[in-house]
Amino acid sequence: MNTANTPTITVAGIKKSFGQVKAVQDVSFEVYPGEIFGLLGPNGAGKTTTIRMMLDIFRPDGGSVSILGGDLTEAKKQRIGYMPEDRGLYKDLKLEPTLIFLATLKGMDANTAKKELVGWLRRLDLYDHRDKKVQELSKGMQQKAQLIATLLHNPDIIIVDEPFSGLDPVNTRLAKVILEEQRQAGKTIIMSTHQMYQVEALSQRIVLIDNGRTVLYGQVDEIKRNFAGNAIELEGHGDFTDLPGVLETRSQNGAYHLALAPGASPQNVFRTLATRDGVKIERFEIAEPSLDDIFVAVIQEGKR
Repeated sequence: MNTANTPTITVAGIKKSFGQVKAVQDVSFEVYPGEIFGLLGPNGAGKTTTIRMMLDIFRPDGGSVSILGGDLTEAKKQRIGYMPEDRGLYKDLKLEPTLIFLATLKGMDANTAKKELVGWLRRLDLYDHRDKKVQELSKGMQQKAQLIATLLHNPDIIIVDEPFSGLDPVNTRLAKVILEEQRQAGKTIIMSTHQMYQVEALSQRIVLIDNGRTVLYGQVDEIKRNFAGNAIELEGHGDFTDLPGVLETRSQNGAYHLALAPGASPQNVFRTLATRDGVKIERFEIAEPSLDDIFVAVIQEGKR
């Protein structure tokens, strides 16, 4: 990702209220060609409202959105592929004509769409199901069909909301490969998901939204460096739960991973464990925090 490029998407201080509810209060970020950008936040944080303002479904009450150098026109809308979390396919229609119809809505010629669709259906193992109604497909198949609907018209901007929902590990890996191919082709990709390990695997930059505000924004590796010391790996025996300054304790591969609250000291955690009855520590080291750790720490800090 070359940040010397002009951003494809610029979101600057946008706001949106619905009656008394302030869904988005102050969100800003930029997204560039050739990157998979992570749009993160807990449920109700304002992610979907932000996406809908970017797509001109909602008009911001304040701030601005620039897409491909300015306001979103009808022509620009045809250059966007959007995969919502709630499936948007016509459930009582057959799969193949549904996908062709959706591509024509994005300005694609029907014959071209039909030809291009064959490769996508074969690659995503849906070719033999093309004459089935959408509602007859499994949840995972519908998710793959939704991915095809998002990409068939070859958009320049791709926005995917929980793209791996309902997919088994094999198809999750395939979806990740496809998104990475789109990134390498210079597409601008925004991925909104709760699966932090997928964000770490795919995204170089992220924005974290909480209570309608941008609370974290930047390069993933830089954010991790800023939160160094906010995680501990340890091995041993005893009770490693309910420790002061520890937000979460996870057991993984015979070891324990402790996510620390902002400002908590690993040394204080060690001292607490050293005085706890029945605890034996065999390994104790400061670990690189995961995005999960950082997500939990920032959201908990915001609640306080």
